Amino acid sequence: MLDKAATWFQTTFGVAPDTQGKLTASLVAVFLVWLARRLVLAVVKRRVADPRLRYRWHKSTVWATAPIVLVLVGRIWFEGIQSLATFLGLVSAGVAIALKDLVANLAGWGFILWRRPFELGDRIEIGAISGDVIDVRLFQFTLLEIGQWVDADQSTGRIVHVPNGMVLNHPVANYTKGMWCIWDELGVTVTFESNWERAKGLLEQIILRHTGGLADLARKQLETASTCFLLPNEALTPAVYTAVAANGVRLTMRYLCEPRKRRATAHLLWEEALRAFAEHSDIEIAYPTQRFFDRAGEPAAFQLSNRAAKAG
Repeated sequence: MLDKAATWFQTTFGVAPDTQGKLTASLVAVFLVWLARRLVLAVVKRRVADPRLRYRWHKSTVWATAPIVLVLVGRIWFEGIQSLATFLGLVSAGVAIALKDLVANLAGWGFILWRRPFELGDRIEIGAISGDVIDVRLFQFTLLEIGQWVDADQSTGRIVHVPNGMVLNHPVANYTKGMWCIWDELGVTVTFESNWERAKGLLEQIILRHTGGLADLARKQLETASTCFLLPNEALTPAVYTAVAANGVRLTMRYLCEPRKRRATAHLLWEEALRAFAEHSDIEIAYPTQRFFDRAGEPAAFQLSNRAAKAG
């Protein structure tokens, strides 16, 4: 009866008996693996009450059965696959295909250990996530998040788990590796009528007093980091830059600060600047204003000069 079925199949579909045998064996192999997986999940469902653990079992069995099916079907269809090296090669290929995300995370873990783009305790930014590295594991690293709805480089209180594979295809910004300090800027705008030169001098005194001492420490750190990175030899002393804005003269303080003290440093500089400006009546901080022209309230002399100009 089987011979008649094979002959009919060959006559109808043009499939050789050898190919029919491989198809049948492949279907049987897939069915047996599927049946084994269903039996395992049935046992798990009966003995495990935690839905999260059930979900993990469900996903793990998918990842485990995919390479098994690939190897079994490959052994049926390809000759010379009986050698151990070929078998292991197919297993590796099947695992790489089925677990590509896990493989990428493992590769990312190796990259973190080898190249060390960051270490425990570093403050980093990767993609749209910023935070302090508090743990590095085989498949993921963990950050204590900063920023987001907090309008400063301070903690939100959330723990963020990031796949290690992200370090391979996303830029990683390290706040603390290299110079140890970072540059920050604060802009203060004074009115055009203000004595902006005096205001600039006051700001220079303030940033030198509170941040000038970091220049020597940063210079030593820069010399150490220059053995690993091609860093520019730039001036590290704080400075105040002048520019003209729409509503006044803009004075920008540029200074070094520790990454985790950025908000505290800005807070201190702002308070010092406000106190210093309050002691000088010829310095006023600019803010957006509107001016209105009342034609009916013009002085008579101004109206006559206006009419004379129009007549002329």
